[in-house]
Amino acid sequence: MTSVDRWLLPDGVEELLPAQAAQVEALRRQLLDLYRSWGYELVIPPLLEYTESLLVGLGSDIDLLTFRVTDQLTGRMMGLRADITPQAARIDAHSLNREGPVRLCYAGSVLHTKPKKPLASRSPIQLGAELYGDNSPASDLEIICLMLETLRTAGLDGITLDTGHVGIYRAVVEAAGLDERQEQRYFGILQRKAVTELKDFVASLAISESAAKHLLELNSLHGGIDVLTKGRQLFADIPAAIEAIDALEQLSAGLAARFPSLQFYFDLAELRGYHYHTGLVFSALVREHGQALASGGRYDHIGEVFGRARPATGFSIDLKALLGLLPPAAPQAAIYAAYDESVARWAYVQQLREQGETVICGLPGEAAPDNCDREIVNKDGSWCVAPLPAN
Repeated sequence: MTSVDRWLLPDGVEELLPAQAAQVEALRRQLLDLYRSWGYELVIPPLLEYTESLLVGLGSDIDLLTFRVTDQLTGRMMGLRADITPQAARIDAHSLNREGPVRLCYAGSVLHTKPKKPLASRSPIQLGAELYGDNSPASDLEIICLMLETLRTAGLDGITLDTGHVGIYRAVVEAAGLDERQEQRYFGILQRKAVTELKDFVASLAISESAAKHLLELNSLHGGIDVLTKGRQLFADIPAAIEAIDALEQLSAGLAARFPSLQFYFDLAELRGYHYHTGLVFSALVREHGQALASGGRYDHIGEVFGRARPATGFSIDLKALLGLLPPAAPQAAIYAAYDESVARWAYVQQLREQGETVICGLPGEAAPDNCDREIVNKDGSWCVAPLPAN
């Protein structure tokens, strides 16, 4: 390895330099303050845990994304977290063990063995909020509103909300009477949006004409609000599917009243997170970003493996991806204090810092840094701040 190679980072692993780090940290604080104002309590789970508790509740995807290490003290396998959601669920179900609704939020680094999406970071900074202990539509509405407020607070607009409900897919599959092998194949075809393969697959099934129509047309039910009407007509004989469509319609009406400029996109065949989501699934998209910027959904019963099944809904967002959509922050102007050993001047510097100013005390021979626009001077025996003379 050459000296140049030593500076290389692994693919998908980035560092944040001072300007970016300052912007991310300011945004993190701003958003956590937003969550606090909504009643969400901050938790800070550990970076690694035993895999028995870390790799539960979110299906096989989280297993494939997780780095593993051996605990040198016990010999047990541990994982570096790839998602904070199951950790928050553990905290709610076991560590807190409260009755009734619990609102938690978090912000921290996670690590992925491979990018979740093309060009995505393998070291995201995950920020999110989770609401436990309530399975009513009101909690789904609250968590989505908080997700939208997160993007608004970050300065983004032109948001499109992509929503679906995994209950529709489950109801259609159950009504068609597919066995496990058939359901797995159908699931894969829908994920690939493979229309020709779908037609061939449905034609091979010994099912009723109406069931075949349900399986075929579910794949095409995506678009604007009219999709809900089409779905209601298509699945009129499947009560569970109609119930899920009703939930989507009720949700969109509540959101439209609160966010009049919000755009809606519905996908009744949405299967993202199918193996752990139990109801509504949603994601937020903006014009400047080709993929979902924030996403979440309902995942009831995740706490069952920790001894207490709890209804849950939540969302998360990658602060690094969010940073990439924001204009660079203007550098904070600082005050320069040339090298001086005066205790009186030191006391004045501390006073300025306590007032929120950034004061850089120069070292012997050091010139004022570029981000300084003022300096401390002694005028008539008193220390004060004056404009820094232009070079």
